[in-house]
Amino acid sequence: MLHIVNKSATQTNSLASCLRLAKAGQALLLTEDAVYAATTAGAAASGIAGAVKQLKVYALQPDVEARGMAGKLVDGVTLVDYAGFVDLVTEHPNNQSWL
Repeated sequence: MLHIVNKSATQTNSLASCLRLAKAGQALLLTEDAVYAATTAGAAASGIAGAVKQLKVYALQPDVEARGMAGKLVDGVTLVDYAGFVDLVTEHPNNQSWL
């Protein structure tokens, strides 16, 4: 299962709901403003710091760069480009977008 979150953890509870229901070994892709949750400043409060121990956590590199967060992500978060995004969707036939 691939979980896709695009909203900031400070704006909605989508990420919190996702993390509560995601199972160990599943994948999580952070896009748009959700990438802030993977920064060293936001990972503890957002739950990403703990999630990287059980989930495969990815962040969309163009969104990270557009927000000036390059080099500020916690360990365990893997950057992917748009081709990597497509690969993740292909690799995980089931996906859930958290709005």
